[in-house]
Order: sequence, then structure tokens, then C-alpha cells
Amino acid sequence: MEKITIKINGIDTTIPADYTVMKAAEELGLDIPRLCFLKGINETSSCRLCVVDVKGQNGLKNSCTLAVYDGMEIETDTDEIQNSIVQNLQLLASNHVFECWACEREHNCELLDLMRRYNVENIYGESNKFHKKERMINDSSKSIVLDSGKCILCGRCVTACEVYTGLNILAFNERGNGTYVGPALFHNMDDSGCIYCGKCIQACPVAAIKEKTSVDEVMEALRDKSKIVVVGPAPSVRVALGEEFGSKIGENVEGKMYKSFEVAGFDEIMDIAFTADLTVLEEGTELINRMKSGKNLPLFTSCSPGWVNYIEQYEPDYLSNLSTAKSPQQMGGIVAKHHFAYELGYKIEDIVFVSIMPCIAKKHEASRPEMEYQGIRDVDHVLTTREYARMLKRMKIDFMNLEDSFPHGRIARYTGAGIIFGVSGGVMEAALRTVSEVLGEEQGAIDFKEVRGSKDIKEATYNIMGTEINVAVVHGGASIKEFFKRMKKYKKEYHFVEFMGCTGGCINGGGQPIHSAKIQETHDIAALRTQSIYEIDSKKKHRESRTNKLLMRMYKDWLGEPNSELAHDLLHTNYKPRKYYK
Repeated sequence: MEKITIKINGIDTTIPADYTVMKAAEELGLDIPRLCFLKGINETSSCRLCVVDVKGQNGLKNSCTLAVYDGMEIETDTDEIQNSIVQNLQLLASNHVFECWACEREHNCELLDLMRRYNVENIYGESNKFHKKERMINDSSKSIVLDSGKCILCGRCVTACEVYTGLNILAFNERGNGTYVGPALFHNMDDSGCIYCGKCIQACPVAAIKEKTSVDEVMEALRDKSKIVVVGPAPSVRVALGEEFGSKIGENVEGKMYKSFEVAGFDEIMDIAFTADLTVLEEGTELINRMKSGKNLPLFTSCSPGWVNYIEQYEPDYLSNLSTAKSPQQMGGIVAKHHFAYELGYKIEDIVFVSIMPCIAKKHEASRPEMEYQGIRDVDHVLTTREYARMLKRMKIDFMNLEDSFPHGRIARYTGAGIIFGVSGGVMEAALRTVSEVLGEEQGAIDFKEVRGSKDIKEATYNIMGTEINVAVVHGGASIKEFFKRMKKYKKEYHFVEFMGCTGGCINGGGQPIHSAKIQETHDIAALRTQSIYEIDSKKKHRESRTNKLLMRMYKDWLGEPNSELAHDLLHTNYKPRKYYK
């Protein structure tokens, strides 16, 4: 790449010729303000906060999209620039509803950070002469809330939806002071075609889009001494939760997480990695049976509710390929209420099952009418990783100073196969470990590394007992769309396909901690969390689900065997086509 020399604030610097002014300045250590810019996603120059002064050019220029040229001279901190930034922040603030003390983004709001940095007073918002736009709150969904009163119209959510899902659920509606972001006609989210991946929430710099919270309901259950509250953390929560309290990105805080459950007042811990092992046996057995019969192949995984939402609405002709196994979250509630309640001497009606999930689609999944058995709901409440962190802060629990603790009960023990459910390719790899063992393949390397990694669509062929098994791993809504195009065009025969609604899998789910645009640009967050998941797996003595002795005892004492009649009644379900508003 050709190198050029430019001058920023009087300092000569040599940089690649394809840089923008913003990138050049930040490599020099300058912190350029921005709100609309999200690298590779939203580069529209709409917020006008990243302005710089270029010698020889009239007016201030947007540094985020301004290309450099040899000999360019730039100033980033003149009085004119400072005044422009303050004025634009005042205008953005004028229509923003400030409820910072009760806001989900109080600790990581990009707008609030900039207003503090530039000591901005909300002179227009507090003036009776200024007409504020009408505030509209769309809370029609079980998973997501859109709040136009906090929206700054940066467009990051709109383009994130387009880039990550290819579905274009969100758009700018109306014009002028009445402009708002939402589905067409501010329609209900549940029939808008949204799959609830939550990428829009992660892209939002404020709290204009957020998960529908259940924190108050969970805290009420914890205060009710007549209830036994069981908590179920997903595999990926333990490598992200600490980020809400200042830990390194991807740090494994499992021990502190377990201790926090105890301090918060939960009565029992049902680690969802345990029921991920259960899902492996149910889904793996289903795969073996389908391969023997040759019917309804390829088998599609069903543990990602974002993906299930996708196939129901956009590819319903393939629903017969979808595994009937419920997700580990739903199985967690079933096992806690219909098996261990009896073993531990509890009444089913006294059990409240709370899952801690990296995913907002899990809220929608838990609310589905079919997710119950004999009138008892599988899961009562779902908290995202972010919600659980906020709950701990409300309880004044000093998370990072908690001692490590590990539960002694059966339902919190898992194998390496259960923990890798949190990453893209993990469900596939866990299933292959079990299927190869069940079919009598001599276990050599237990790692199926071909299905790992960040590639959007991964394919591999494995020879197990003389049978070639074609598999694929697909993650992210846009990649799912592309995979179906390829499958229909090239007619390739697959036996097993793993789908995840979120890019990177659950570790990058829409309910995980949110980092600023700058952190997202400079850190591969999904890779760091993924690395921690595989480290947990590699250190496990047992790494294949059938080696989970407590799980196998549960089959012996209760379910009988995988895919038994009782297992089907409790742990399996069916899905139907859903129409969305077009």
C-alpha cells in the first residue's frame, strides 16, 4: 500500500494512502468524537461530531469519511470545531428523553459520555420555546422495546439490521421532526419479520432500542420466601458477564458468577451447560435415526431461537428438517420442575425457573404457547447477561470482589461438549463427538476443528464408520439467507446443519454486554469470548456428553433413553409457519 505524509495538529505522520482522516488521527492517539459512525456498518457522516478543519478547504469536514491525500494539513481542536461539536450535541440532546438514573445504558451511553466530555448544557431541551417530537414506545414484543424519545436518528440500528440479517426490518419513517426508526408504520415487532437477534440493540449508542426487562419480576420472586427460585446460566454468560464490571473482554468469571447467584438469593443452580449435554443426546439420537431412515435430511439444529424465528417466517417449507428437540434453556426448566423438584422435595408449583441468557430471542422463545408441559411453563423469566448485571448492581453486590464458588448439586455439572454450545460450530462439534461414539467410531481426536472459526458458512465432510457425513455451520441472519440460496441452487446433500441467529454464536448474542463503537473497532470481541469457551472445554476431564455421569443417571432413573416416549413428551416440540407483515 502506498504511503503518504500528512500533518495533524502540526505533527507530521506517514500513513497508508487509503486511510480516512479519522483513522489517521486516532492512530496518532487523538480521540475523535462520533455517534453515527460504526466501522463497516454505518459510515454515513450524519451526526457531524467528528468534524475537522482542513487547510485550504472551506467549512468543517466530516473526518469519518474524508479521504487523506499527500501533504494534507488537518486541525482537530480549534475553537470553531469545539463550538460546532457543542452545538450539535445540544441539538441531539434537545429531543432526547433524559432518564439517566433509570436508564439501561447509564454506564455506557455514548451520548451521555460526549455531553460530559464537552460539558454540554441541554439548553434547548429545557426550553419551553422548543417543540419536542412526540415520544412513541413500541413494546409490542416479548423481547424488544423501541423508544423514539431516546433515539438520536444516527442510523446505526437500521444499517446493522441490514448488514447482519439482510432482512431490513428497521427503517426511517415519516419526515422532518416526526422522523422515527421502527418497522413499517411502527407495526408490532412480533409480526414485522424480526428474528430478535438483537444486533440493533448492540449497535445503538443510547437506549433507544433495548430488551424488554424482567428484572423487577425476578427480584420479586427472590423476595417471595414461598418460592424456590432456580437459576440457569447459559454457557456463554460466564465469559461475558465480568465485562459489565470492568473485567477484560472474554474473561471467564464462572466462579464469581456462581457465587453471585448465592449472594443474590437463588435457591438452586441449573447450569444450562448441563442441559446442553442433554440436548446433544436428544438431537444426536435424532440425527442417527434420521440417517438410518433417510427421512427429513438434513437435520437442522433448533437451539437458537433467532434461527427458529427465521425458518418459521422465511423458509417454512423446511420446517420438517428442523430438530424437534427443545433448546437447552427450555430443557433446563423442564428438568428443574419435573425431575429435580421431586428429588429435592419441592412442589412443582413452587418452582420459579429463571434463565440468564446472552440472547433477547430467548424471551420470545420462553413465551411461546407450546413451551409448557401439563400446564406448567418451562421457563418463568429470562434475563439477558446485561439485565443480570444491572440486577446485581441494584442489589449492591460487588461482583469482581466475590470469592469463586462452585455448586455441588447434580444439575450444574457439565462436560466440554455442553460448554461449547456457546460458540458458532459448538453445537455441531458436540453432536459429532457423541454421534461418532454412539456409532462405534474409535475416538481419536475429539476436536472437530473444521467447524470452528469465524467464517460465515463452514462446511466439512466426516467419515464415521464408513459413512460420509456432510455438515455445515451457518451463523448470522444474512449468512442463513445466503446458505439457503446456495443449497437450493447447487442441490448439495447435507446430513446435519447447525444454524445460529447471531454472528459468532451465543457469545456474541444480542443480550451480551455492549461496548462502544471504538471498542468494537479495536477488539475482536467474539473471538476473545470464543477463546475462553474453548479453554474451558480443553480443561474438562469429560468432553463428550455421554460421559456426564449425572446426566446418564438421570436417563436411567427418569427418561429411560434418548428419544424415549417420555423424553419426546417433555423435551421435544414442533414449530409452525408464521406470517409476517409485508
